[in-house]
Amino acid sequence: MQKLENGAELAIGALAERTGCSVPTIRYYEEIGLIPPAKRRPSGHRVYQADSEELLTFIRHCRDFGFPIEQVRELVSLSKSQERDCFETLKIAQAHLAAVRVKMAELRTLERSLTRFARSCSEMCAGGPAAQCSILKDMVTPPQAASSSCCG
Repeated sequence: MQKLENGAELAIGALAERTGCSVPTIRYYEEIGLIPPAKRRPSGHRVYQADSEELLTFIRHCRDFGFPIEQVRELVSLSKSQERDCFETLKIAQAHLAAVRVKMAELRTLERSLTRFARSCSEMCAGGPAAQCSILKDMVTPPQAASSSCCG
């Protein structure tokens, strides 16, 4: 996609198309102060400066990596600062990496439980009445009482 010249303006729809963000997302980011407010045409339509494209692309990539809005806000601030240290960015990335690793461990535990559910059903009741399915029974059994079922 061709880079815009300085001073060029984009309507919100064009900005959305160029950045991969939806129009409601752009409005939301503007509302919460993540991006500067757009100028308005006499008709009231928003128009954005060329630098908004780069900023929104950066924000979208941060969100694609799963950074929460407050961390994105801090990363945006860091990306504009010549005075702040790169270690601040590293600290945010490491904190997010730690959170991702915790989530991955939780997902592996969930995967093991679901695998046991499916195996139990396949071995014990597949093809029988749904109301007697071992998966459904395991779902109502408190985890501490389910010593021989899904999570025990």
